[in-house]
Amino acid sequence: MTTTANPRTAHPAPMWRRVISQTRYEALTMLRNGEQLLLLVILPVIALVALSRMDLLDSVLPAGASRLDYAVPGVLALSVISNAFSGQGIQTGFDRRYGVLRQLATTPLGRSGLIAGKLGAILLVLAAQTVLIGAVAWFMGWHPSASALLEAAPLLVLGAVAFTGLGLLAAGTMRAEATLAVVNLLWVLLAVVGGTLAPASALPEWLAPLIGLLPSAALADGLRHVMVPDDPGALLGPVVVLAAWAAIAWAATARWFRWS
Repeated sequence: MTTTANPRTAHPAPMWRRVISQTRYEALTMLRNGEQLLLLVILPVIALVALSRMDLLDSVLPAGASRLDYAVPGVLALSVISNAFSGQGIQTGFDRRYGVLRQLATTPLGRSGLIAGKLGAILLVLAAQTVLIGAVAWFMGWHPSASALLEAAPLLVLGAVAFTGLGLLAAGTMRAEATLAVVNLLWVLLAVVGGTLAPASALPEWLAPLIGLLPSAALADGLRHVMVPDDPGALLGPVVVLAAWAAIAWAATARWFRWS
């Protein structure tokens, strides 16, 4: 008796569909977590309101710039750090602890598909963060030019790539509890003295050049350059620093990341 193949036999979905499905899952997981929501949305919005109402940035404002002009780029940079570094680092660290990463790596999604899904989720959540923060700032009186927004977009993506690499490096080389402690501590340090909410030029003169080499300062300085009227900074330096951090972080992740 001849056996014919069943035309309805299921076949694995194409890779792009698997990545999209993983992206959707990762993004929804991040947004449904109350602690993640606090980190991704509530704290950046609080920082935006505080910086626009207090005189912390007055000493570094260039001529013609308002507090909001200077606050928004820093808060957007903080959103990238919250999302790509802290949020994804913590989530990946605990996924690794409970064996989720090892299991997903053996599915048709594979390791490359899993990483692509995580990066896609980060960019998707970052887009939502940017729209929300931009809307809050707009209602507070911030009205950037369309060209500034277009120039800021690739910087945000580059920053997300760099901090995702750093977050995965932390999650893949330390225990989950250590990852939680380290990335939260670094989030605070980068926000306060890492050139994020306030530029490195606001720090002591001997410290400013060192802070300027951090990815947090590079991202925030680059965003200020394209979004703040009459900002004296240059864009090439921050872009080079961010690109270098991205290359180093992903090379180190590829070398030392452990899936279990």
